[in-house]
Amino acid sequence: MLKIREPLIWPADFAEARAIQESLRGKVVAVDRFGRINTVAGVDVGFEKNGTVTRAAVAVLDFPGLQPREQAIAREPTRFPYVPGYLSFREAPAVLAALKKLHTKPDLLLCDGQGLAHPRRFGIACHLGLLTDIPSIGVAKSRLIGTHAEVPEEKGAWVPLLDYPSSPSLFPQGETGASRGALRTRSEIIGAVLRTRTRVKPVYVSIGHRISLATAIDFVLRCTTRYRLPETTRLADRLASH
Repeated sequence: MLKIREPLIWPADFAEARAIQESLRGKVVAVDRFGRINTVAGVDVGFEKNGTVTRAAVAVLDFPGLQPREQAIAREPTRFPYVPGYLSFREAPAVLAALKKLHTKPDLLLCDGQGLAHPRRFGIACHLGLLTDIPSIGVAKSRLIGTHAEVPEEKGAWVPLLDYPSSPSLFPQGETGASRGALRTRSEIIGAVLRTRTRVKPVYVSIGHRISLATAIDFVLRCTTRYRLPETTRLADRLASH
């Protein structure tokens, strides 16, 4: 049975949601902390009844063979509006309900969304990783924040996704505007822009929890076969959308 640290109460507004993100982001583990990976899971979300119902799908595959092992679907009332940067509060309740239905606890989660590559460094991959205590990776189809150089065209090539600290809460108390400006000159790597197929649009990879960026890139590539997206994402998307 999958143990989930599900919140007793989900936030009612953006102020509460932001406070939760800022209080939890320091708990994210950005190094490899896991054992043997025998199963990988993709999670994805769709919506029904004009967006009032959230439909979440989880697809579990054997690793490294990527043969489907198990799947689960859950539907929950949509509790939170669509606003970039707060998607975990809209999608996670249904994803957690789907994960609870699994007989197989996945060894690694690949989420269709952001992890550390998020304005408050706490996207849905980080949130799900912390709530489930499963190593997790964000694999997004588009960029939410950050800048990057051009990615070479061959499969496996990647460049760092960079961003600067911008939230006042990222700075120590009492820091002056001048010192904040100095800190902004030091960019940080928040993810990777990864080419999963030669001459095909890249994906945006960032850590979720209990995994390093280099290892996350490796797993994304090993989970990707003939298509742009990992097989985990493709199977979960198919379940969530139909």
